[in-house]
Amino acid sequence: MSQKKLSMTYRFLRMIGLNYSEEEYGQVSLWGVIKRVYKTYRDGFLLKFVMNSWLLSPILPRKVRPWILKKIGCKVGKNIFVGDSVKIDAGHADLIQIDDHAHIAGGVRLLCHQRDLSNYCIGDDYAKLGYTLKGIHLCKGSLVGMETMVMPGVTIGEGAIVGAGSFVVKDVPAWTVAIGRPAKVIRQVPERKTISES
Repeated sequence: MSQKKLSMTYRFLRMIGLNYSEEEYGQVSLWGVIKRVYKTYRDGFLLKFVMNSWLLSPILPRKVRPWILKKIGCKVGKNIFVGDSVKIDAGHADLIQIDDHAHIAGGVRLLCHQRDLSNYCIGDDYAKLGYTLKGIHLCKGSLVGMETMVMPGVTIGEGAIVGAGSFVVKDVPAWTVAIGRPAKVIRQVPERKTISES
């Protein structure tokens, strides 16, 4: 796309109230914006009206909510549990991977983007800063407790448990329990002793 046509597209988008910066989104076309708006409305409808529908409440956590996450772009394994009022980064759902038997309790927020503050200085316009995009991976059998926020780039290891109300900014190793703001590992999950070992 020519530079003149590109700047006309940006001027038009700004005129209708869409402030896409070239640093943030790269080359944005009007058709690309239309497709993104359609996806945003479709995903928004699924997340707002279907995700917590009282009509579907018996099958929401294990059937409907995982299907919705898959529909909006998440990589979803088998037999996962998704609690009520879970918020995901719908615009970057393709960066979220949830393995088999993972549990996401109610009120959890999974965030895959954040402003890149590495070069932010006095006098800079915050709105023109780009984003850092990083995936989130909830490994097999992990649990994210209620009202927890998981930040970009975090992997929660196999069988790991993150306590309620935590703020997860670093990876949580497999078979550990982590809690807090920021979340820190407080213990290892022990191996089960067999009868012959007792």
